[in-house]
Amino acid sequence: MLKTDMNTRMPFTPLPSAVQVPIVDLKGLLGDALAANYKGRLSRFITDENSPAISIFSPEQISRSLEGDWYGEHAGKWLYAASKAAQRTGDLQLAQSVQRVADYLVGRQDVDGYLGTYPPERRFMQQQPPAPRSWNGAPLHRTWDIWIHACMTLGLLEVHKRWPQERYLRAAATIGDLFWHSMTEGGINIAELGLHHGLSATVMLDAAVELHVMTGNAKYHDLALLILKQANERPDLELLPQLLAGIDVADISTGKAYQLCWNMVGLAKLHRATGDGTYLRAIEDGWNSIRQNHLTLGGGPWGGIGQRSREVFNHAGIFSPEGYVETCSTLSWLQLNRELLAITGEAKYAQEIERAAYNDLLGAMAPNGEDWCYYSFPNGRRVFTTYWRCCKSSGAMALEELPGVAYQARSSDELTVNLYGPSSASFSTSAAGTVVLEQYTNYPFDGDVRIVVKPARAGAFCIRVRIPDWAHNAEVAVNASPCGQSTVAGSYVLIERCWQEGEEITLKFPMPAQLHHASSRSVQESKDPEGNPVEQEVMHYDYVAITRGPLVYASTLIDGFKTHETLRLSDSKETPLLELEGTPEGYRGPTIRMNLGYREALRFQPYFEAGGRVHGTWRLTWMQVAPSDGHAPGK
Repeated sequence: MLKTDMNTRMPFTPLPSAVQVPIVDLKGLLGDALAANYKGRLSRFITDENSPAISIFSPEQISRSLEGDWYGEHAGKWLYAASKAAQRTGDLQLAQSVQRVADYLVGRQDVDGYLGTYPPERRFMQQQPPAPRSWNGAPLHRTWDIWIHACMTLGLLEVHKRWPQERYLRAAATIGDLFWHSMTEGGINIAELGLHHGLSATVMLDAAVELHVMTGNAKYHDLALLILKQANERPDLELLPQLLAGIDVADISTGKAYQLCWNMVGLAKLHRATGDGTYLRAIEDGWNSIRQNHLTLGGGPWGGIGQRSREVFNHAGIFSPEGYVETCSTLSWLQLNRELLAITGEAKYAQEIERAAYNDLLGAMAPNGEDWCYYSFPNGRRVFTTYWRCCKSSGAMALEELPGVAYQARSSDELTVNLYGPSSASFSTSAAGTVVLEQYTNYPFDGDVRIVVKPARAGAFCIRVRIPDWAHNAEVAVNASPCGQSTVAGSYVLIERCWQEGEEITLKFPMPAQLHHASSRSVQESKDPEGNPVEQEVMHYDYVAITRGPLVYASTLIDGFKTHETLRLSDSKETPLLELEGTPEGYRGPTIRMNLGYREALRFQPYFEAGGRVHGTWRLTWMQVAPSDGHAPGK
């Protein structure tokens, strides 16, 4: 299928992106996680058409698939992540497995384009009789059919990107055709299907835009707009109007974190494809709502407090150390930041990718690269989830996103370093030919970074290096001489010069341990005798937590058995409260010692490895602080 089409009704607008994609090799902590993921989940979970996640597409199993489960999503997610890993590693066996599975699935596709796991009478394009709906607006008789096709479309397109074959692109496009016909001639309203008042179905927006980009066919652009129109018009969703009105994400539909972020990824791609600033304004407002009110200290979207479902955002202002982070929502949050970083080039999006990656993403992963936590908690037990759970595939996908955002080329002669850690990247530039950047560092455990610049020939180009938002008073030098520019935490420093072989950029990011404060409080609203509104605080608990550089720190069970601790913090500065210790055997990051004076010191390890990264261990990020007179409960 070519980039033009006889039925095209508007000119194809490719996604504005970097001039070329650098070849990136991540080492260190992130590189080890990628290697474990590739050798574990991606090489073992699916190998051929007989793997359980693929055999569910067989006619025999489809005929018995009446529960309406999401299990078919694993095929598309695996195709997406394993394609990236196979090309990144050069693993011929994995590449052959990916293509074998893709070929089997293409062969299983119905003539009308259907490529799911539901029997004919339960498929999304079949009009169903009226039926009761669940609490989140889903028809009780089917839920995940469209979701599975969104995953499958993205997976097939990723296979085609890596190994261009007409059959892969055609299979994905035929899925798009099925949706187009079902939503126009068939009268299907996609926003009336799926969980969370349609959010689990309108994620097809992402796949529709990708189809438009890959084929140039305006029909898929029109499909994306139709999906968005139906999402906007459903009264209990109103996706774009709600985002543009600045409604907090917790109050859009059910506030489902994974689906909301994924829908915003689709909106971001629609902006990139059309240039319509309305979509960008909407997702920036949504991003701000999430960033300000709905992230853990470790950067993952969280929910599950009080009567809220485990996977939906908490109401703004609600805090609890026991909130839930679903690994799937960490994936879609990373992808949303990936899109916004590509659109704007702003450092804050790279910052959020790094924060979530080093903490809540790695903190959900087992070292074997196969086991993942469905839910992670700032304060709670590490529990690796079961075979069919979605988060195992989402975590694998999220890791494979990291090489693509670690370095970027904003133009042919403007190279950007977004993520820190031992790594290298190879760029093509107009001024200096191939340029390799080699990063030497013990980051995220140490703030000293050395970047060696290796151009094929001397040439003038710009290198942008990110200053993390916690790195105040950072230093940047070129060949041991200060670069002459001020460093602002949370921004980039641009170094433009004629680069020679072997020149170096050195970065020094101060990494003191920092104490963070949070409060959980409740008020009772009333009126005074004159009728004026007043609030009475009926509950107030204060908490503290520790970070160092990009890493969140956590303790194991206090004194070996307590899941909570209340601290008496002194205002005295005579004894340092937080001290850096060495790295214990079996751990990768240094310990932080909290000196309290009245009891034995508490010790904290980086959150991702606290407790030894094994099933059943506890991590305690937030410690309650003893109440003062002004904040005693009931006052």
